[in-house]
Amino acid sequence: PKKPASMGWPQVTFAANVEAKDGGIQVERETDAGTETINIPSLPAVVTCDLRLNEPRYATLPNIMKAKKKKVDTIDADSLGVDLEAHNEVLEVFEPAQRKEGIMVEDIDQLLDKLKNEAGVLA
Repeated sequence: PKKPASMGWPQVTFAANVEAKDGGIQVERETDAGTETINIPSLPAVVTCDLRLNEPRYATLPNIMKAKKKKVDTIDADSLGVDLEAHNEVLEVFEPAQRKEGIMVEDIDQLLDKLKNEAGVLA
């Protein structure tokens, strides 16, 4: 949310349907209360999508066989004028600390007691 706001771009999240409309877009999104339609009059905009936005296309066996036979063109990066040099440096890589083993409690009273007295998360 911060990046689009800093750029002055509108943002819509959880888009279930997106349509171009009058130089902008109309976005239908799902909320807890139902669906909501939002009109964005002009672009650019940032839109995040819901899983239902697109139907996946599954590859068929004949198309898989055609793809195996198809020649893949190789292009030298130097001919494109692309800088492939890494612009970051890895300083350190380490594994996260091991988590403590959990404990089983017998009932809710024991759980509340441990949360209050041992963990200190309840007052």
